[in-house]
Amino acid sequence: MIPRGIQETGYSDRAMLRGLTRFSALGVAVFSIQLALGQMDDAMNDASMSLMNLASGTSENPAAWPMPMIMTHFGNWNAIFMGVGYLSDIQQSGPRGGDKLYSTNWFMASAEHRIGSSGAFQAELMLSLEPATITDRRYPLLFQTGETAYGSALVDSQHPHNFIMALGFHYARQLNEDATLDLYIAPVGDPALGPVAFPHRASAMELPQAPISHHLEDSTHIADDVITAGLRYKAVKLEASGFHGSEPGENRWIIQAGPINSWSTRLWWFPTENWAAQVSFGRITHPEALEPGDQARATASVEYTRPMFGASWSSTLAWGRTHSTATFRNLNSFLAESVLPVSRRNLVTGRFELVDKDELFSNDPVLEAYLGAIYGRTFRIGAYTLGYTRYVDLFRRFETGLGANFTAYTLPAAIKTSYGTRPVGGNVFVRFGLRPHG
Repeated sequence: MIPRGIQETGYSDRAMLRGLTRFSALGVAVFSIQLALGQMDDAMNDASMSLMNLASGTSENPAAWPMPMIMTHFGNWNAIFMGVGYLSDIQQSGPRGGDKLYSTNWFMASAEHRIGSSGAFQAELMLSLEPATITDRRYPLLFQTGETAYGSALVDSQHPHNFIMALGFHYARQLNEDATLDLYIAPVGDPALGPVAFPHRASAMELPQAPISHHLEDSTHIADDVITAGLRYKAVKLEASGFHGSEPGENRWIIQAGPINSWSTRLWWFPTENWAAQVSFGRITHPEALEPGDQARATASVEYTRPMFGASWSSTLAWGRTHSTATFRNLNSFLAESVLPVSRRNLVTGRFELVDKDELFSNDPVLEAYLGAIYGRTFRIGAYTLGYTRYVDLFRRFETGLGANFTAYTLPAAIKTSYGTRPVGGNVFVRFGLRPHG
């Protein structure tokens, strides 16, 4: 939980304005607006707390999750820093399995400032070195589909994230004792669609690889040109977003842009600090570069967190359904995910998925047509992952975990010739994270 009653003084607003200009010209505009809204002081109010509990975009893990962050102050600004990096070796069996040494990683910084007695402003920046640490624009991941590399669809592979994973600006205002308004503008960010994205999700923090259900549930977390408005009343929060629907291009080092041509809406329910549930729906305009048509996506999820042994037991159940306006196919995904600390240093993880896939043979049109004529174009895949992480004290400012996970798959008999009868995969990894204060 975020500590309350944070107060420091002495840092000028002019100096902070100079810092924000390094983020974006949009940051200057938003900062100028919030200067005009009223006197700013440094003591955190309810609006400040609501912003600093956010995960990706305007999504939220359960409030009971002990967020692994470093919190500090720069004059009148409250700042938080988080970072995770994995060095992983993946090995997969079967004709389409692969192996690779790769690193998934991200670093996030945000700065929050109170505006008057009931408002708050926050700027956030999230970076990833995956364009450099994941070579060939992919790492092996059996049955994963989505996006492109070198002009071809990625199949049995996961793409790296962009260098700038998020760049966003929030304004929150406490309207009364029970209601809070939240406004969010992001050149790169996460619209109100889907559960908390997997890099930020409490239950996924000990797994270096993406879920194969990612592109049916939370793939919009790195969308361009996002605008979101949300209103929270007691335990309920309603949001609506506009954003650019196309997924990022192959150049992972730049900020891309496009017209706001897609929309989404999401309803949250927070019955207690241990629970967070959402349902959402969105229309995504031409998300895939090599596929025609748009997508209509519906999702639902529930998350539970309970602190234990200085960590937390965190679990997620999620469902996603995507309808293609080009193929008229409906693809469903089901995910159950959990991390359980059996002691302060030892954590057990699990991720179980059932996912419909219709792109597994998109790079082999002849085979795709043959299978489609006899068996259909959609195949339901099961992925069952179990893992373990052991934390050791090596560095003062970094948490270091040694871990491994193993995945077994189930698949229809029609595609076992391509994948093998019992394909499996394994990851061995070292995990580094910024060590939280306290």
